[in-house]
Amino acid sequence: MRRRGRLSRVRYSPRAVRLSIEMNAKTAPASDVAIEFRGVSYHINDIPARAIVSNLSLTVSSGETLVLLGRSGSGKTTLLKLINRMLVPSEGQVLVEGHVTTDIDPIRLRRGIGYVIQEAGLFPHFTVAENVALVPTLEKWDSARIAARVEELLRLVGLDPAEFSARRPRELSGGQRQRVGVARALAADPPILLMDEPFGALDPVTRADLQREFNSLSGRLNKTIVFVTHDIREALLLASRIALLHAGRLVALATPRDFLRLDHPEVHAFVESLSVSSGVSS
Repeated sequence: MRRRGRLSRVRYSPRAVRLSIEMNAKTAPASDVAIEFRGVSYHINDIPARAIVSNLSLTVSSGETLVLLGRSGSGKTTLLKLINRMLVPSEGQVLVEGHVTTDIDPIRLRRGIGYVIQEAGLFPHFTVAENVALVPTLEKWDSARIAARVEELLRLVGLDPAEFSARRPRELSGGQRQRVGVARALAADPPILLMDEPFGALDPVTRADLQREFNSLSGRLNKTIVFVTHDIREALLLASRIALLHAGRLVALATPRDFLRLDHPEVHAFVESLSVSSGVSS
């Protein structure tokens, strides 16, 4: 098998998906709740007729990887922004570790939650090390502790600190930038990690490599992860549970194994897309 750096190349085969589902099924999430949505709705300009999320109730257990799956415009990214209070519910409440988000200072809340977006969102004028060190620096860690943490995290995501610390984001490949984005999100060791289609803009081989690495990391780090995607393969490979959204509503919630058996039109549409793509690739 050919290797790219530390990562072996992965192909999206039905067998690979099945094995990942079986592996994830063996690691049940902890029972305590890290994130909770209680009857949450979000309306554009507070106009109920323009709802992006409607009367949604959902809990995310500590240590699990919940994948928010859905078509474009289904409300996935809105839910992430409601968690870290970039948006405030029009109705209902969002709780993080038992506290209503509107009762928490938003800066303090966001510094305690890692956030990874597509294209990483790195500061172009910062070096890799400075990007990773951003939150610890804001938290006034001492310089020795910051340097040690940056080195630890770059190694964790497969980047040699001696080679990459002084580089600027423009000197990195897309996959390397995403790795730095993950390292930055983990820098202050937050218990919760939000990921908004972090691998969506990458080429298929790099995307598969990073999905494999992410699966390994999530198992070792024991973080609560909420991961947004519109790709059912990615959901099946990475999730402890899949929450399927349609037109701002939660229409299905299941483990990957059970998700494939659900009798719902939107589930059928995604499962059929999986079958069609597998047929094309073969």
